[in-house]
Amino acid sequence: MTVTLYDLSVWVLPLIFAITFHEAAHGFVAHRLGDNTAWQLGRVSFNPIRHIDPFGTLIMPAILLMSHAPFLFGYAKPVPVNFRALRNPRTDMIWVALAGPATNIALAVLAAAAFHILGLLPAPVARWTFDNLKNALQINVVLAIFNMMPIPPLDGGRVAVGLLPRALALPLARLEPVGMLILIGILILLPLAGSQFGLNLDVISAILRAATSYVIRAIVFVTGNG
Repeated sequence: MTVTLYDLSVWVLPLIFAITFHEAAHGFVAHRLGDNTAWQLGRVSFNPIRHIDPFGTLIMPAILLMSHAPFLFGYAKPVPVNFRALRNPRTDMIWVALAGPATNIALAVLAAAAFHILGLLPAPVARWTFDNLKNALQINVVLAIFNMMPIPPLDGGRVAVGLLPRALALPLARLEPVGMLILIGILILLPLAGSQFGLNLDVISAILRAATSYVIRAIVFVTGNG
């Protein structure tokens, strides 16, 4: 159960960078499309301190790491966006929502492409760099895939609200206040309940794992590491 400084450096650093760039991207795109809320609050920044949520960014990942969970996950303080201030609220909401996951995919591609420089580094540095890049690839893809689930307040939920006909978009948008509870229910409570009856109800997690694995393989192939 021992977690070393090395473990922290190769897991927490990639996680903080992934979350920071994700949130800053939301604020930057919102600023370019007419909403200055995040800009004025200093949230369009690559300074992780501006985005860190004490529990979601530090405590929860540390607990997962120390418990040797099969995945590492965390979240930052959501970037405030006033969608009514956007020039075209319904359409621009989609671009603001997509900015975070798209940035994570771009970071994952950069991490995979950087594997090619490992041969130029001294062995101890190469190992540390490899572990950081490997974890950055995994973390960024997991964040992108997870956030694209079509449940508000996740980015995928807001994309769905922007794309669906109003008759379907409005009921979906109303789920936002309870969206995190729904996620906890389908990702944690439902599988636990199913296990009590010998049923495998962990369907959503299985889909997420399969999608994550596919995207990682595609990125590794495209960057010449396949």
